[in-house]
Amino acid sequence: MKKIYYLSSCSTCARIIEELGLKSKKFEFQDIKTEKITAAQLAEMKKLAGSYEALFSRVALKYRALGLDKMTLKEDDYKKYILEEYTFLKRPVIIISDKIFVGNSKSNIAAAKAEL
Repeated sequence: MKKIYYLSSCSTCARIIEELGLKSKKFEFQDIKTEKITAAQLAEMKKLAGSYEALFSRVALKYRALGLDKMTLKEDDYKKYILEEYTFLKRPVIIISDKIFVGNSKSNIAAAKAEL
């Protein structure tokens, strides 16, 4: 499977898609704002990433707005918030076969590029 979960309105996601040449590599694209992540999709991501926490974005504006920064979140909490609000998914999430690359750090993008 070659899939990317991204936001079409995110310039960082667009830059990474361009940098990795994903449009020419037969990737399945899912804009998480217009096509919600399903529980099954999130479970598959968790299986590859090891935890829901690894998929959770603490830089989302709603993280502080909802007071989540002052709470101790558990795995079920991370899952719930990601399913309820797309902004809580750290992005992009790139899946290549059985490997997952979560977020936009330089090392993560370099690892995804090497896998391609």
